[in-house]
Amino acid sequence: MLMSILLWLFGAAFLAAILVLTSLLLATLWIAAKAERLVPPVGKFVEIDGNRIHYVDVGEGRPIVFVHGLGAQLHHFRHTVFGRFGPGYRLIALDRPGSGYSTRASGATGRLPEQAEIIRRFIESLGLERPLVVGHSLGGAITLTLAVEHPNAISGIALLAPLTHLETRTRQGFDLLYISSRLLRWFMAYTVAIPASLRYARPTMDFIFAPQAVPGDYMSGGGGWLGLRPGHYHATSTDVVAVEEDLGHIERRYGEIAMPAGILFGGADRVIGMAVHGEPMREKVEGLDFEPVDGLGHMPQFVEPERVVAFIKRIARRAFSDAASPRVHDNFNEPSG
Repeated sequence: MLMSILLWLFGAAFLAAILVLTSLLLATLWIAAKAERLVPPVGKFVEIDGNRIHYVDVGEGRPIVFVHGLGAQLHHFRHTVFGRFGPGYRLIALDRPGSGYSTRASGATGRLPEQAEIIRRFIESLGLERPLVVGHSLGGAITLTLAVEHPNAISGIALLAPLTHLETRTRQGFDLLYISSRLLRWFMAYTVAIPASLRYARPTMDFIFAPQAVPGDYMSGGGGWLGLRPGHYHATSTDVVAVEEDLGHIERRYGEIAMPAGILFGGADRVIGMAVHGEPMREKVEGLDFEPVDGLGHMPQFVEPERVVAFIKRIARRAFSDAASPRVHDNFNEPSG
């Protein structure tokens, strides 16, 4: 009799768990479908070593490539600054592998050298002649990796609130995304993560944009909805885990950077602190153009787009002037590593 009751209770609990997981899966798929309906693809696609890269490419002139940060996508630049540059520039923003509408190759790790190599191959695939590369947040770390590992592929770097140094606090700020197990990462992506992300979207965005307000059109025009999809969450978690593999090594090589470089950093950034990730770079990169902005948070391209465009143009003038001089080596001919 007792055994029968225990079996019944076990069966009931199992059935309840299945129902909960099914409801979470259905909710996840519904949210993802809504996200893709509200923010559809807007660009072209190119295949890079098994990664299908979604990108936008506008204008004519000297090329500038934009690399977005953690959990973001190309609208962080297309929506905010592209319309403010004027003539003379070819502006290209891509969804990093797994983000936005780009898909990550099977077996990809998301590690910094891997992502930098994909950017290099992307530049080569589009036939861009040594572009300036703009990187925001985690995109800054990837851009720095590109600068130290493939310096001859680009003419300069312009970084916005970049992640530059490995610190414990960085991981602690993203505890809910730090999932080292691939299987658990996949399980979370298709069950709890997306409904929970939608539930806490407002406080999350308030934190990221603080002390400035979240733009009213961020979810649609800024592409925020695209982060509420399981594949995007999985890629974001993968990126968080992968950073620790390489950033400590990359930061020891910043002294090798000899190209024009600049950093714009908000003094009130609560996501990545300027004291740790900005100020030390003055001593590590010779000739660095460092622009601190009092009271500015982590999203300068949304909050002060005109300042950001002026900063990028300033670095571009130096970069494209220097780019007229040929380099000794051609990294486009280097084997992938």
